Amino acid sequence: MNETSEGVSDLSLYELVATTLDELTIPFEIVEHPPALTTEEADGYIEGIEGVRTKSMFLTNKKKTTYYLVIMDDQKRLDMEVLKEITEEKRIKMASTDSLMEKMKLPTGVVSIFGLLNNEEKDIKVYIDKEITEEKRMSFHPNVNTKTIFLNTEDVFKFLDSFGYDYSIVEL
Repeated sequence: MNETSEGVSDLSLYELVATTLDELTIPFEIVEHPPALTTEEADGYIEGIEGVRTKSMFLTNKKKTTYYLVIMDDQKRLDMEVLKEITEEKRIKMASTDSLMEKMKLPTGVVSIFGLLNNEEKDIKVYIDKEITEEKRMSFHPNVNTKTIFLNTEDVFKFLDSFGYDYSIVEL
C-alpha cells in the first residue's frame, strides 16, 4: 500500500470518499487498477465503461491567495486565457505540490472533487466545464490513483452542495 508524504495510506484516503458517498446515499461504481499517473493511463483501465473521463486541475493565482479546482473532459486542453477572464485574474498557474498537500492533503496525480473533503477552510473555487455537465456520468480518482470512481453527474453536484461548496459551470 502506498503512503502520501503525510503518512496517510491510500486505503484511508479512498475509504473517506466511499464512506462519505455512502452517507450521502450517492451510488457509485468503482474500478480498481494498477497505479495510473496520467489520465491517458487511467483511460486504458476503464475503457468501455460509460462516463466522461475527467481531469481535475488545481491552480492558483500569482500571489497564491486564491485557489481553483477546474474540472473538464480529459481530452480537452485548458485555455488559460479563457480561465483568466472567467476568474478575473491576471495570472493563473498550476499550484505547487506543497500547496496541493496543504489545501487538499493529496499528492499530485489524484486531484479531483474528492480532495475538497480535506479542504478545511473551504476556500477552493470550483469551476466545471459546461460540456461535461451534459453527460450522464463522470469519472474521477477517489483520492488515490489505483481506483477510478464513476458517479452520476447530478450526484457530483449533490456532493458539492452537501459540503456547501459554491461551484460555477463555465465554458472553457
